[in-house]
Amino acid sequence: MYDYLIVGAGLFGNVWAHEATKRGKKCLVIDRRNHIGGNTYCENVEGINVHYYGAHIFHTNDKEIWDYVNSFVEFNRYTNSPVANYYGELYNLPFNMNTFYQMWKVRTPEEARAKIQEQIEAANIKDPKNLEEQAISLVGTDIYEKLIKSYTEKQWGRKCVDLPAFIIKRLPVRFTFDNNYFNDRYQGIPIGGYNKLNEALLEGSEVRLGVDYFKNRAQLDALAKEIVYTGQLDEYFDFKLGYLEYRSLRFEHQTLNTPNYQGNAVVNYTDGETAYTRIIEHKHFEFGTQEKTVITHEYPQEWTPGQEPYYPVNDDKNDRLLREYRKLAEAETKVIFGGRLAEYRYYDMHQVIGSALVKVRKHFGE
Repeated sequence: MYDYLIVGAGLFGNVWAHEATKRGKKCLVIDRRNHIGGNTYCENVEGINVHYYGAHIFHTNDKEIWDYVNSFVEFNRYTNSPVANYYGELYNLPFNMNTFYQMWKVRTPEEARAKIQEQIEAANIKDPKNLEEQAISLVGTDIYEKLIKSYTEKQWGRKCVDLPAFIIKRLPVRFTFDNNYFNDRYQGIPIGGYNKLNEALLEGSEVRLGVDYFKNRAQLDALAKEIVYTGQLDEYFDFKLGYLEYRSLRFEHQTLNTPNYQGNAVVNYTDGETAYTRIIEHKHFEFGTQEKTVITHEYPQEWTPGQEPYYPVNDDKNDRLLREYRKLAEAETKVIFGGRLAEYRYYDMHQVIGSALVKVRKHFGE
């Protein structure tokens, strides 16, 4: 008999397994995929750690969480500095003085502020009703048209005028020459890839892969005193109240016979004609010097039941349904729900780990 059956070998489940094992508990971790790590899984191709489910860049302001992950694997000094490609024009992200020089040839913060303010005033939007109006009222028309509009529409599969304003209440605008995308104090990639982190977290736990919880639910439940569930919240309850909605992604991986394809880990394609949103070149996450390279084209797509869910659609309709499912979850006395899918929240990696640590400590009365 196990103390915990952990459904899902992603970061939440793996942190729980580590913490419970450390406290003398016996854990069985299962996953329907054939690998551990959830979406942080890396596949080694030509000596390159390929972020198989899209770019994963660890960043946090929380020293406790930074020290926690570094206790399992050393992180490198990778800094996320994406580039935007708009019909062949290249712009640095996030919006900063490099971007403004590339856009308008302005050289001083004063000139850049004046240019943005001039466009905001010309648009004369007093009460933004949708994402388009919100974005223009924050950064003006040029940046919106070239770097936000089509990229956002590809991501969400909807026109910006049909998306709610709250999606971008704030946009990062810097009047310094700083291409570091994140403001967090700590940032990096595990040296040797995320698999090392996940393997270390699961040390001491039994792991079974290729196991679909819902095909063997009764037998699996009987193996443990309690369940830690990290899958889709609505799926746990057989979708009986309806489906929570997501956006999904499709990835096309290619190995190329060149040492350097685009010179950067992440290049966003912000025009409306290119079907993918970005190209990832994985070797740059770990400053690789391999003779070949691996790139990934990332295509957003509508989610339908059975596809991988990536981004929750946190609109009013889904929030109402989520509240009803949470009531059902609270009535489950032997199940702990946690992680991105079970909480129906868009979490960064450090937030998943933080959530797991909080719930573990609460569970053990610490």
